[in-house]
Amino acid sequence: MKKIVFAIATLASFWANAQADEKMAVQKTVEDFFEAFHAQDSVKIRALTAKDITLQSIGTNKAGKTQLRIDDFDAFLNGIVGIPKERKFQEKINSYSIQVDGPMANAWTEYEFWIDGKLSHCGVNSFQMIDEGDGWKIIYLIDTRRREGCGSP
Repeated sequence: MKKIVFAIATLASFWANAQADEKMAVQKTVEDFFEAFHAQDSVKIRALTAKDITLQSIGTNKAGKTQLRIDDFDAFLNGIVGIPKERKFQEKINSYSIQVDGPMANAWTEYEFWIDGKLSHCGVNSFQMIDEGDGWKIIYLIDTRRREGCGSP
């Protein structure tokens, strides 16, 4: 009986370590995405994403009504590359919540977006990812954007 309990505990330990490793790999993909984003490196961003990635954003219009915006990923990349070099921008990730089930993962990240040292907005990113055997790729990215209720002073 002791051998069975030991075997089950050992297998559970291996499984828990594998899950932790996968979560770290998912987080690394998000970190690499933002590293490339801040470097305005569209080639590296493209390497981290699926060919047919979906990009959406949830925000409010001037009347305060919630709206879903669907963005063209190529236009997103062109916008990043087109930011003037003298403009300083940073998306600060404040927290991660990551779930993994085999080849599918979700990373939920709270963020603040800063432009030239001033807080522009904050919200949450939700990254949906797939691992088809060659590492995690982002297949869907949706975010929320708000100007109120942001954590930093």
